[in-house]
Amino acid sequence: MLTAVELALEAGAPTKTHILNLLHRLVDGKPMDTPPIKAPQALTLTTEPQANVERYDALRKTREARRHLIF
Repeated sequence: MLTAVELALEAGAPTKTHILNLLHRLVDGKPMDTPPIKAPQALTLTTEPQANVERYDALRKTREARRHLIF
């Protein structure tokens, strides 16, 4: 358990879920280090996604309008 906690702290993710995942990997003997994945250039992010709260609000209004029609 201590090793799992130490690994989680080193990774910067000391959450219960992460610690339990690491603990299961240690117990099962699964590899802890995975090789980095090199994505092809076609999969490289070129434009950073932005939050669109207006779209979310529009979707909520549409859903609320449908709910009022049903009931």
